[in-house]
Amino acid sequence: MPVVSANKIQRNKNWKVIIYGKAGVGKTTAAKFLKGKTLILPLDNSAKVLANETNIDLWKDPKFDPNDDNYFDREHPIESIVAFFNEINSGVTKLSNYNNLFIDNVSSFEDDWFVERGRKSKNGIANEIQDYGAWKNYFSRIMTSLYLLPNVNVVTTAWEEQRDLTTESGQTFNQYAPEIRDKVRDGLLGLADVVGRVFVNPKTGGRGAILEGNDAVYAKNRIDDRKFVPIENLFGFGEPNDSEPQNSEGQNKTTNTQSEKDGLK
Repeated sequence: MPVVSANKIQRNKNWKVIIYGKAGVGKTTAAKFLKGKTLILPLDNSAKVLANETNIDLWKDPKFDPNDDNYFDREHPIESIVAFFNEINSGVTKLSNYNNLFIDNVSSFEDDWFVERGRKSKNGIANEIQDYGAWKNYFSRIMTSLYLLPNVNVVTTAWEEQRDLTTESGQTFNQYAPEIRDKVRDGLLGLADVVGRVFVNPKTGGRGAILEGNDAVYAKNRIDDRKFVPIENLFGFGEPNDSEPQNSEGQNKTTNTQSEKDGLK
């Protein structure tokens, strides 16, 4: 039976990261800090913050004029995502030219998918019961296909929400988590190596990501031991830890080194 030594695993290659947070905290801007060449799948057409970035390309639905500000067809997201896969599979868009695929953002894609399905319902507005089951299967297939694309790092963004959780002892609490329907969220989070909540430090205005989960925040990091990291260092897996300890609300707990002091300035 073939085996591979664990010392051959490269934690800074072909990783899968999910970042989530409120609108305006810098999720899309985080693409600037990826190393190498990045292809963005702009599901919410909000990539203007990346203007003039020379190492970033945006996929554009071929139905749109090259000078059109639209990239992804939000009125027909099902057709547009099929067009993306067709271009990737046919080699029209060569994924081998890129180090990173940045999927921005799946919460928007979920909303647009249900709107499109609602237009096709009996009354042309409301979703039908079968749409919810169909979404679970559809989203799982789409994300699994994206995550299985070879030789590329994948970053996925989402909005955030607070969900109610109940412990085995009956205690209930609110937890920040990506804004995706419950029945597909756990499957998506299970595919990721890292899940981080992006926020703006109210004291310094700096942006960072919480990478350690607790009762208040869903997060995880199975690549390295960082618990919090300034957003510009988020994708530095395997590099020296330059993070700043935080509590569950994103506030400073301790400051021991100059690099930690500078982390969110």
